[in-house]
Amino acid sequence: MTNDDTIDSENNNVESNSTPSMAVDVETSSAPTNTNESQYDENLKKKRKLTSPAWEHFKKMKVGGVMKAICDHCHKHLGAESKNGTKHLLDHIAVCPMIRQRDTRQMLLKANSSSDGKCASLDTHHFNPEVSRYELGRMIVLHEYLLSIVEHEGFRRYSNSLQPLFKVPSRNTIRADILKMFEAEKRKLQRVLESNSSRVGITTDMWTASNQKRGYMAITTHFIDDSWVLQDRIMRFMYVPSPHDAENLGDALMECLLDWNIERKLFTLTLDNCSTNDAMVNVMLDKLDKSLLLVNGKLLHMRCAAHILNLIVKEGLENLFGSGVERIRESIAFWTATPKRLEKFEESV
Repeated sequence: MTNDDTIDSENNNVESNSTPSMAVDVETSSAPTNTNESQYDENLKKKRKLTSPAWEHFKKMKVGGVMKAICDHCHKHLGAESKNGTKHLLDHIAVCPMIRQRDTRQMLLKANSSSDGKCASLDTHHFNPEVSRYELGRMIVLHEYLLSIVEHEGFRRYSNSLQPLFKVPSRNTIRADILKMFEAEKRKLQRVLESNSSRVGITTDMWTASNQKRGYMAITTHFIDDSWVLQDRIMRFMYVPSPHDAENLGDALMECLLDWNIERKLFTLTLDNCSTNDAMVNVMLDKLDKSLLLVNGKLLHMRCAAHILNLIVKEGLENLFGSGVERIRESIAFWTATPKRLEKFEESV
């Protein structure tokens, strides 16, 4: 045997001895099995709770060293890092073809109520988050709820039980939505007033908040539409800084008329019967174009009949009973001041 043959045989022995160890290294360094991946996924869920409703349709797994969200329906891989968020997952749920094939909208019916509250017809239901946000803002305005209701835990849990995909907005978001609703309704009413051929009447009154000691002015418009139906709309509820004299009240009212572009269609201005309002009407006549008013503004000021009747009744009661009415009021206030007095009064009666 030559030296070359000896070297070749030694090399073959080295290769044969090294091959098994390399195979072992490859097996130990290979990618984790499906069991390991599922265990890894469970460990992730234990570390951080997945609260988004998107995770009801996705599984979080590590693929190629990168965290991915795998759709349970179409098995599409999407980014699942914390920086990615979950908005793209919710967008995928809305367009996933496999979810669309199993859509149950045809099995969900919505009852459309008529004006008398009875069920008029049935229609298929489709969840729209924008419509839900609009109805939420409308509910807060209609029932005068606090804006903080959207941050109450009970309300959020109730909303989630109705529709898990609906994200309840924050207090600032719902406030912005309500202001957008106001601007939309304002533009709609402005178009109606511009296209309407009749003039408009304005009623206004001051109101002082007992808890804030601040003065507010409510301005309401009255007009007859093209169908000869009397319409009433509150145009403004605004804070008026003190002093509440004729000049400040006139400036606030004129600003509202110019904002709504109805100073040229003004018919009458109905106010309480007091000296401040009489002076305010004179201020308004100086600022308005009298040629656009009826009879050059002689019919502009209308005194509130309800306020006049109230003054007549008060004066008549004082003349008939003198201080008797005041004594009755003091007696009622005395007996209702404490529960014990009220119970004693009821026992004696």
